Amino acid sequence: MAFESGALDATLAAAAGEDSALLAELRSAFVESALRQADLLRRSRCDGNWAVAAMRLKGLAASFHAEDLLLLADEALDGVPGDPAILRKIEAKLASYGGKSA
Repeated sequence: MAFESGALDATLAAAAGEDSALLAELRSAFVESALRQADLLRRSRCDGNWAVAAMRLKGLAASFHAEDLLLLADEALDGVPGDPAILRKIEAKLASYGGKSA
């Protein structure tokens, strides 16, 4: 499976060092957490729930230096609950990290 290279990979590698098992575990934890937030976005029907899920996704992306995902979370914050276009973009980005949508 191919992963997007960039700041996310560099951040994970810096945290894991030479431990490939830890690297895989960190990537998995990041992707699982991001998928949970994407699921909450998908199920949001009000502005408040949408904003909370988008902010959590943004915080997670910032913590792991996943700039593209952070920008998509910002786009979600500027959008409306349930926006299918932004949800597709977020899900595609998570798939590029190795995640599968629920």
